[in-house]
Amino acid sequence: MANYHTLGKIPRKRHTQFRDENGKLYSEQLFSTEGFSSNYSLLYHIHPPTEIIRVEDPKDVRPEKATNVLLKHRSFDGFGVKPQKDYLDSRKVVLFNDDCHMSLAAPQESMKDYFYKNADADEVIFIHEGKGKLKTQYGDLPFEYGDYVVIPRGAIYQIEFETKQNRLLIVESFGPIRFPKRYLSKYGQLMEHAPFCERDIRKPQDLNPIDEAGEFLIKTKKKGLEYPIYYAHHPFDVVGWDGCEYPYIFSIHDFEPITGRVHQPPPVHQTFDGKDFVICSFVPRLYDYHPDSIPAPYNHSNIDSDEVLYYVDGEFMSRKHVTKGMITLHPSGIPHGPHPGAVEKSIGQKETAELAVMVDTFRPLHLTKDALDVEDDSYVMSWAE
Repeated sequence: MANYHTLGKIPRKRHTQFRDENGKLYSEQLFSTEGFSSNYSLLYHIHPPTEIIRVEDPKDVRPEKATNVLLKHRSFDGFGVKPQKDYLDSRKVVLFNDDCHMSLAAPQESMKDYFYKNADADEVIFIHEGKGKLKTQYGDLPFEYGDYVVIPRGAIYQIEFETKQNRLLIVESFGPIRFPKRYLSKYGQLMEHAPFCERDIRKPQDLNPIDEAGEFLIKTKKKGLEYPIYYAHHPFDVVGWDGCEYPYIFSIHDFEPITGRVHQPPPVHQTFDGKDFVICSFVPRLYDYHPDSIPAPYNHSNIDSDEVLYYVDGEFMSRKHVTKGMITLHPSGIPHGPHPGAVEKSIGQKETAELAVMVDTFRPLHLTKDALDVEDDSYVMSWAE
């Protein structure tokens, strides 16, 4: 995220004296990536952000592999994951490898008594159902259906829901989440051929510093352990900040599809780039316009990537019996393609209203028990008619 932004009060020069109206120095914090070699932001706190007053024993939240069977097409009922009141408790990892974790969550209540910091991974939270606000040191980010909420690792946040029924797809990335390089100029600007631009990126707003003393619990995840760490002052005491590293929102509804005379390959749908995985957006679009085109996707051998498709809304001509929140996993090593009859049925169709999120990983994904609990065992035979 190399787009400069600033909110609140900041001094004219960085690393210089910056005081409040009573002469007290604000506490400067550098929020940097790759040491000091990549994007960063500078935040100015009323109190030092280092005042830890208590630490409790961590809780192990590492996902556990539930099966060794990798070469099998699978389907899961994502909405079968049961709602829970607490946001963190509701997050259920269903698929994972060393590069990313994919979780489903159905939280019913806002985060009230604690804050959260993922010190392991950037997070991309896709809002399938629900509405609310991401509250951070950088300001607030209102979110709604279809939003990708992108939170850099180390950012402290709370989520305030306006709704009781919330469904989230969460991707944790152990490398930085970036826009694809082919969309960017050598100076970092999104180029004309990109399917979205800077105008589509929503940045933090309404920075209201909170000067409050007490015991503030920040649940911090590091190497799969969740540490309860208590601080002496409210973490959202930032009076101003500037830089290029901060949370932001991009809506799937603002993704402009790239179409052609014949069927376009999945990279045209790419939205984000992770370390050894990508996130793509399938959105309503016109079908191919060659007179002999076949709109249905061709059969594909996944030689070196696992393909996960999370179905959001609309009709899907390549799959039968698709429901909201359904997830399909097509692993590397065996081909997959349209269900029987889907190819002929697609010919002559002019457009699609489908909405889906795809995650392609370049290392095999493991399944958890939470995934197996909502699996449709009949899916693997759904091509045999």
